[in-house]
Amino acid sequence: MVEREFHIEGMTCNHCVAALRRELENIVGLAVKDIEIGTVRVEYDPSAVNEERIRAAVNAAGYSVRDE
Repeated sequence: MVEREFHIEGMTCNHCVAALRRELENIVGLAVKDIEIGTVRVEYDPSAVNEERIRAAVNAAGYSVRDE
């Protein structure tokens, strides 16, 4: 399992947190460990999901991953 924190752009409120959580929780092999406005920490099985899939889910929720 891999644990990773992503910085998210476009989140402004708790509704954003809930929307992103719903999108990420649909990914098999990924667990949301912590989510706040602007960041999400996940744990995932790299044999089941990759970072590209996580980024796509963030985009589908209406936000974007900020590369550090």
